[in-house]
Amino acid sequence: MSSLSHAASSAENRTNARYWIVVMLFIVTSFNYGDRATLSIAGSEMAKDIGLDPVGMGYVFSAFSWAYVIGQIPGGWLLDRFGSKRVYFWSIFIWSVFTLLQGFVDIFSGFGIVVALFTLRFLVGLAESPSFPGNSRIVAAWFPAQERGTAVAIFNSAQYFATVIFAPIMGWLTHEVGWSHVFFFMGGLGIIISFIWLKVIHEPNNHPGVNKKELEYIAEGGALINMDQKDTKAKVPFSVKWGQIKQLLGSRMMIGVYIGQYCINALTYFFITWFPVYLVQARACRFSKRALSPRFLRSAALSAACWAASFPTG
Repeated sequence: MSSLSHAASSAENRTNARYWIVVMLFIVTSFNYGDRATLSIAGSEMAKDIGLDPVGMGYVFSAFSWAYVIGQIPGGWLLDRFGSKRVYFWSIFIWSVFTLLQGFVDIFSGFGIVVALFTLRFLVGLAESPSFPGNSRIVAAWFPAQERGTAVAIFNSAQYFATVIFAPIMGWLTHEVGWSHVFFFMGGLGIIISFIWLKVIHEPNNHPGVNKKELEYIAEGGALINMDQKDTKAKVPFSVKWGQIKQLLGSRMMIGVYIGQYCINALTYFFITWFPVYLVQARACRFSKRALSPRFLRSAALSAACWAASFPTG
């Protein structure tokens, strides 16, 4: 009797390895957006130190966006060709290295600083371009259809949570230690995260912490558990089907998504690029004084609590 009840109990137990996968996506996406904001937080002190005017800063800010747009489709192709785990690892590692190198741009002088900074920001944008396609791809492999909305919401929320976590730290580093240490800190931490990624992220079929029960559950729910297995990939030559692209671009729903995303990004990128510079230069806001004040910490804690409470618990 006890053996039967034990068997029934074990049959009901299902691992939850997929939750740790989305936690890792959340952490990486937080670093992703933290790296994007480095120049904004350090920008005012950096501009004074290296003689960068607002026009030059504008060029440097634009470098990331140009590269990010250019790299989207090639980044998606690399993910499909070589798999999410490998491509995403190199993406994290490379963007972190280029972030770290921005701390050394003061070795140049004059226009060379603008060129070096523009180039490094461009390379950061190019390296980060597979990140969100990679997030979506991993969620599609790990989560059944009924849980994907929540999983996507979790990693998407990281782009806003990153400001809560990293803005105070980067502000303190900028004014108390030096602007270059913002890039050293974020770049070095990102390199460490890239190797943690290799340990945590696996394909569903190869994950050491997933059991048969969970694997069956996510597969029955529509998860593409074999997405990155080479033996299941059909060897079809790459070809561009322009008819499908034309149909996609002519879709009213897709046009609506484009417009909505454009509006969201216009606001988001203002707040992670020029807004911190405006606060420092026009409003004399000192992040070092605000970053760790009790009032700021209470506000950050409240924001984090509201963010956490916004997700369903069932």
